[in-house]
This record gives sequence, C-alpha cells and structure tokens, in this order.
Amino acid sequence: MDKVSVHGGWTSRWVFILAATGSAVGLGSIWKFPYMTGVYGGGAFVLVFLACIALIGLPVMLAETLIGRRARQSPANALRELAVAAGHTPVWSWAAFAGMITALLILSFYSVVGGWSLDYILGVGRGDFQGATAERGAALFGALVDDPWRMILWHTVFMALSAWVIAKGVVAGLEKSLRIMMPLLFVLLLILLGYSMTTGHFMQGLHFMFNFDTSRLLEGTLPAMGHAFFSLSVGVGSIMIYGAYMPKHTSIGATVIAVALMDTFVSLLAGVALFPIVFSAGLNPGEGPGLMFVTLPLAFGNVGFGQVMGVVFFILVLIAAWTSAISMLEPMVAYLVERSRRSRLWITSVLAFVCWFVGLGTVFSFNIWKQAKFFVRENGGFSLYQWGAASGLDFFGVIDFFTSRIMLPLGGLCFVVFAGWIMGRDAVRDELAMRSPRLFALAFLLMRYVAPFGILVVFTAQLWN
Repeated sequence: MDKVSVHGGWTSRWVFILAATGSAVGLGSIWKFPYMTGVYGGGAFVLVFLACIALIGLPVMLAETLIGRRARQSPANALRELAVAAGHTPVWSWAAFAGMITALLILSFYSVVGGWSLDYILGVGRGDFQGATAERGAALFGALVDDPWRMILWHTVFMALSAWVIAKGVVAGLEKSLRIMMPLLFVLLLILLGYSMTTGHFMQGLHFMFNFDTSRLLEGTLPAMGHAFFSLSVGVGSIMIYGAYMPKHTSIGATVIAVALMDTFVSLLAGVALFPIVFSAGLNPGEGPGLMFVTLPLAFGNVGFGQVMGVVFFILVLIAAWTSAISMLEPMVAYLVERSRRSRLWITSVLAFVCWFVGLGTVFSFNIWKQAKFFVRENGGFSLYQWGAASGLDFFGVIDFFTSRIMLPLGGLCFVVFAGWIMGRDAVRDELAMRSPRLFALAFLLMRYVAPFGILVVFTAQLWN
C-alpha cells in the first residue's frame, strides 16, 4: 500500500516537474551557465555538461526522489525510517538534517541577492540606467550594497514572499504559485528572446554560445562536472521533499530526465536571449557571471526599449530566485510539522525569521562589516578572524564556502550512497519500477559507483580551488 504524505501531494506529474525545475532554475541558471557555455567551448561544453548530468546529476536526483516518495516524509524522517526498515542505523537521518540546515543557510544569503532583483525592478523601471556609463552602473550597484537599511528592506520583502508561499501549504501554496510562476518565467524568457532577435546581434550571441570549440573541452570538463551537480538543486533535501509529494504511479526516471532537460533548456534559452542584448550595447559578456547587476542593467540602459526589457528581465530573475527559495525552506518546515504540534504557519514564520536574521550577516558583509575577515593568511601566519585584513573571507564568503563547497557535495554523496547501498536493491527496484532490467541495472550502477566517484572529484576540486 502506498503511503500518503501528511502535507498533501502534487495533483499531477507535471506539477512535480514544474516544482523541481523551479528549484533548479535559479540565479546561476540565468547567467552562469550561459556564460560558462560561451567561455568553455560552446556546443562542445553543452555536450560534456549533458554527459555529466547523466553520470552525476541524474543519479543523485533519482536517489533523492525515490527516497522521498518511498517514505512520504521530510528528508530526515525519510532516511531514519528507510534505514531502520533496511536493518541499518537511524543515524543516517543526520545526513538529511545537515542538508536541511544547509538549505536554510543558503536561503539566508539567497534572500539578500533575491532582494537585489526587487530593487532593480524599480531602478530599471525608473530609468536609472538609461544612457548610463560603466562608472555610473558600478556606482548605482555600489550605492545599493553600501546602504544596509535599503538591503534589509528588500531582504525582508523577499523572505516574506517566500514564507507566504510555504505557509499556505503544498497545494494551496507551493502548487498554486508554481502553476503561475513557472509558465510566467517561460513567457518572460520568450519575450526577451523575441526582443534579442531585433537587436542586430542575435547571430553574434548564438556564435558566442554555440561555437563548437573542442580546444576548450579539457579546460571545461571540471567546471561542467561541478555545474552538472549544482544545477539540479540536489544535496539539501529539496528534491527529496518534492519527491514525497509525487503521485505513486508516476515514472521517476522519465520525470527526472524531463526536469534535467527543462533546466538545461531554460539556461540555454536565457543565454540566447541575453547575450545579443549585451553585444548590442557594446559590452563584454566575458566580464564574468558575477556581474548580473552591473553588466546587464548597463546593456538594457543603452539599447532601444531597454527600460521595458530590463524590467522584464529582473522580474524573470525574481521568479527564478523565488522558486528556488521556497524549495530551500520547505524541507525543514515539513520536518518540524511532522515532529511537533505547531501549525505550518507558526513554523514557517519562525524559520523565515531565523533565516532573515542570519541573512543580516550577509547584508553587513557589504558595508559595516566589510573589514571583518575570517580564515586570514598573512605574512606566513594564519588567524581565524582579523579586522581590516587584506585577505580572507567575509561573513558571506564563509557561509557560501561552507555550503557550496563542503555541505552540498557531502549531502549529495550521502543521499546517493544511501539509495545505492543502504536501502537495498529490491526497494530501489520497486520504487523506480523500470520495465527494462538493463535500464534499472544501469541506473543502479550509476547510483552505486559512478555518481559517488564524480561527486568526490567535484568535492576535492572545490576545496583545492
């Protein structure tokens, strides 16, 4: 008999696809992946990336989804129940609990950056970037990050929007909002794509992204492996809790492949739509993925109808950030709902406040705590903290390093090892329900051996860099 989640469930397979795609499509998908495609060999990089998705990203996503659907519980409770059922220690639940904490830490700074998109919707709409020079664009961004009260305002608004969706529940909140936001995201992308075709630089943008340059493949293989893992939003339990809401008779394999293809499609479409606009403004797309709030506003401020298209773009950025943010909050909310008698509204409010409070550290990292540095190496020595040091990481850098380079890979490794080695072959076969024995054998091989090895490579490379 199939279990039913106490939180409810998706009404169809397509809602899970929308939810998982929304979790995967974030700020990095809108700028970083297209940028990496252009820098590391164009179409050749895309092929390597898809291969890495198949060998690393998909097995972890399969593992998370099948664990969630089999247990129908939050990640920590799911691993505890399935581990005990397989005759293993319930300590495995701590791996999922660490993943849920990681998701909240990521949300704490993701909300700050998401708040920037809210500020830029108004700024671009007012015409602040119309005819702006590079110096003017940098000054406008600097004015934003130098003002802690302004950042706190937008950080608060963004966190409140995320909490509002989660507090309403799975169907009335998550599903209803995703049914609106994800189609809107595609519509906005298509509007930008149509506009980019009128700039006169559309073919230049296509060439930048899809020039098949095999000479850069070796250099781009490791970045492709890393981005293949991080792009699907695995390792923190978001996909696992979404899997807990998936209908029983839905094919996990086909659905996960659909999510991976949609995530890649959105990322490529974003690049095709945005780079012609960058070229038409005479700007360099190779300035890096971290300049979304400097390079693109300048581009929109120096092309025809750029004011309107700039607003469209930052609404798109807001939606991408919003759908990712709610997926980070849901796992811990679901866990505490299961473990306590408190209402979902109360739990969501408390967790959102905690994330908001931790996020103040990221806000202050750009202004009043700018000189506070951690893990400082100077003059052959080392100190955990030093004020005014020339090197080291600020508070935001510490949280980002800890979550993205350590906790995310370790979380993904734990989940795929749990599915491949702890649950048992029969339980995995029953949940995946693949008709072809050879296809199941391949999927199980990837979960047991290939994906763990690939994650260890990514983890080692991240720490080394």
